[in-house]
Amino acid sequence: MVADSPTILATSGGFAPSDRLAWEVGPLTRYAVELAGVTGRAPRVCFLATASAEDPRLISTFYDNAWRQGWVGSHLALTPIPNVADPRAHLLGQDVIWVWGGSVAGLLALWRLHGLDTVLRDAWQAGVVLTGVSAGSICWHVGGTTDSFGPRLRPITDGLALLPWSNGVHHDGEPERRPLFRRLIADGTLPAGYATDDGAGLLYRGTSMVEALVERPGAGAFHVAADGSGDATETPLPVRLLR
Repeated sequence: MVADSPTILATSGGFAPSDRLAWEVGPLTRYAVELAGVTGRAPRVCFLATASAEDPRLISTFYDNAWRQGWVGSHLALTPIPNVADPRAHLLGQDVIWVWGGSVAGLLALWRLHGLDTVLRDAWQAGVVLTGVSAGSICWHVGGTTDSFGPRLRPITDGLALLPWSNGVHHDGEPERRPLFRRLIADGTLPAGYATDDGAGLLYRGTSMVEALVERPGAGAFHVAADGSGDATETPLPVRLLR
């Protein structure tokens, strides 16, 4: 089973604190799996922790969560060598690909080195649902703001550009994110785009943003565009709270 159309759920969330595990799957990620429309079998969900240097603790916690959710979990690691014989076939055989956060610059470089930029585009076009948090959100867009290069935020402009928009993450969670994102759009470094507070996500069908979703009350999502006077306009979007 595949999604009805190319589908991306780009988030600043999708996981939650846990008393039992390091973290648990949150409503946004559960919704991404629902979007795949799987019936009659367990959903196949592949976890990519490329941006976090393929931290084995993250991967282990993912498998614990996949078991609890009733998913068929797998992961794709690229270092020191790929852990599956045919990454393309593996990713195209998934229902959902979930990308964790970390260094979006490192993620993009390693994906391109291994040809995953092309594979992920093909998976998206084939109906595999793509989702992710932070770096795993920015990567699908033209670019956004990143701390990949050090503690001072900088623009990144070479995302996979499956979506022709920029993406601001942690819009309310990190004080420098919002003003820099607006400034980069105002001066043309980034195109117009969408931003998410912590706990919010953006659902895209094809390249159109069709719904903003939140997993915590009070989280917001925004459209940000240059206003022609050297500044950017930030427009709050209607949001739907997931349970």
